[in-house]
Amino acid sequence: MTLDTLSQFIDAIDRAGDLARIRQPVRAHLELCDIADRVMKQPGGGKALVFEHVLLRDGARSAWPVAINLFGSSRRMSLALGVGDLDEVGARITRLLDLKVPEGLLGKLSMLPRLLEVAKFPPRLPGGTPACQEVVWRGDEVNLDALPIMTCWPGDGGPYITLPMVISRDPVRGIRNVGMYRVQQLGPRHVAMHWQRHKVGAEHWREMALRGERMPVAIAIGADPASVYSASAPLPPTVDEFLFAGFLRGAPVKLARALTCDLEVPAEAEFVLEGYIDPAEPLVTEGPFGDHTGFYSEADLYPRVHVTAVTMRRNAVYASTIVGRPPMEDYWLGHATERIFLPLLKLTVPEIVDYHMPAEGIFHNLVFVSIRKSYPGQAYKVMNALWGAGLMSLAKMLVVVDDWVNVRDPREAWWVALNNLDPERDARFTMGPVDVLDHASRGFTYGSKVGFDATRKWPEEGFSRNWPEVIRMDDETRRRVDAIWPALGLGVAT
Repeated sequence: MTLDTLSQFIDAIDRAGDLARIRQPVRAHLELCDIADRVMKQPGGGKALVFEHVLLRDGARSAWPVAINLFGSSRRMSLALGVGDLDEVGARITRLLDLKVPEGLLGKLSMLPRLLEVAKFPPRLPGGTPACQEVVWRGDEVNLDALPIMTCWPGDGGPYITLPMVISRDPVRGIRNVGMYRVQQLGPRHVAMHWQRHKVGAEHWREMALRGERMPVAIAIGADPASVYSASAPLPPTVDEFLFAGFLRGAPVKLARALTCDLEVPAEAEFVLEGYIDPAEPLVTEGPFGDHTGFYSEADLYPRVHVTAVTMRRNAVYASTIVGRPPMEDYWLGHATERIFLPLLKLTVPEIVDYHMPAEGIFHNLVFVSIRKSYPGQAYKVMNALWGAGLMSLAKMLVVVDDWVNVRDPREAWWVALNNLDPERDARFTMGPVDVLDHASRGFTYGSKVGFDATRKWPEEGFSRNWPEVIRMDDETRRRVDAIWPALGLGVAT
């Protein structure tokens, strides 16, 4: 079943027995975060939560419930994208990429289903009043203080919208971008937009500032789950996130024209904040913010967004998340990206078998990569290729191992890597861009990265000693022990 709305997603989670409804009064200021943080650190990511009685900063009850941790497990991420396993999405991408034109009429006709599948993905703009505009606040009616916007951590600079879909448009090429950037509430009608310099939205803003033109911005909160996920995905600047969401859903995303700015927004969104950035205005202080690194990121200067309208569904649900010391909900969003984008990574680095970004590495600090090694020095070739691939360029540490290693098990990956390394011989350092949130780098967004060749070494690589074999029990003994294991009373066999 295609999930078209946030409420449908919540209902599906509820039917799966994976939802907890919290009816006790809980403050949006800190308390909601503390509860969600404890749940997210439970085995498997904990349950999704809907807080039905949220208290605003003035003590009043929010008119809208708050949903959080909706994407916070492998099971729920698969449910969000309509698959039994996230690797199914990667398999679909692999089939689409394999579009070699076959011989003969029958072979060519066999391609039509795949080509027709691509053709149905573009977003649509149906007529009529969209659900996201059933209720409209304009001008002086806008009051962000009425929304249950959370203050997550004690040192945060203010309340934050943490699961937004920030919509902007390239002023030169007209290409839309949908990104997930934190948004700090500054007052009843203003927010600060945290556009990191490596993000596409920030590039749009710089282009508009050079032209001296006001930049239209829309911030959607809550929509069909595939669109929410797509806003977090590191897509190329020329790929429309709503087109990608349509591919994931197997059905087009419905859009609507915003009322006060020249952008399209998800027609099924729960809330939409419409507004603009004036490049003639000075930047404003945004932050500090308790970030996904587990540390506070410092306050800095970012553009102010004037909110000209807030539109919403009649029975809206406010969708949120928190970030902080891992593991958190964002790990599962990142894990989906890891699985979905593996086929695209293999296009340019075909020797890659698998890769994994463990939660403790917070995406950019540690990446395990397994490769099918066929010539000496190949691990270094892979490192350089990855450091030249989009946001993988920010990876602080790459650990390359042989194809038999299960990199999705960090304990196994570290065991093999630490045994296979000669630190001086096998480490390669390079300088380049690093993540904006890397507080340890020598400069802001600039520092060093290291790659470790933890593959089996070849004579051509200067290794003249014998390389030992991995300890394994023989198959016959394992079969005999498997047969008697149930009678031993020793629990589940590994």
